[in-house]
Amino acid sequence: MPSPQPDHDDAPSTRRATPGDAAQVARLLRDFNAEYDEPTPDLETLESRYEELIRSKEMIVLLVGDGPDGFAQLRFRPWVHTAGLHGYLEELYVVPDLRGNGFGRALMEAAIETARSEGADFIELGTSEDDTAARGLYESAGFTNREGGPDGPVMLVYEREL
Repeated sequence: MPSPQPDHDDAPSTRRATPGDAAQVARLLRDFNAEYDEPTPDLETLESRYEELIRSKEMIVLLVGDGPDGFAQLRFRPWVHTAGLHGYLEELYVVPDLRGNGFGRALMEAAIETARSEGADFIELGTSEDDTAARGLYESAGFTNREGGPDGPVMLVYEREL
């Protein structure tokens, strides 16, 4: 028997970050990067960058929880495939002690709805192969890592520091 789905009224609430939230977002990103042993600028630098990027609307950050306890970071750009924008979910993070409580799902749903409201008709993201919890969330939200459908080749993301 399938498990009951949570009532959307019980879902954690999300909100759009303002420049005044930059310190909390910087703390969350630092914690996220530390958890995965990724290099990160110092908190003062991150706070300054978040404040400017949120203020200039170059980035949309969504927050969840009272702490806040997680965030999603989105960017948009025009692209050639459609008249709509291309959305990129750069980051999605929930503090470890609160995972499994619907915070990630709430952020994912808010990110998708935000992308639609900003005029995007496509959204993509990347994650590591071994982050099975994140992959499960993304796949349950309809994302795929297969080109051309479920039987297509696995898509890969490459990166390089310059």
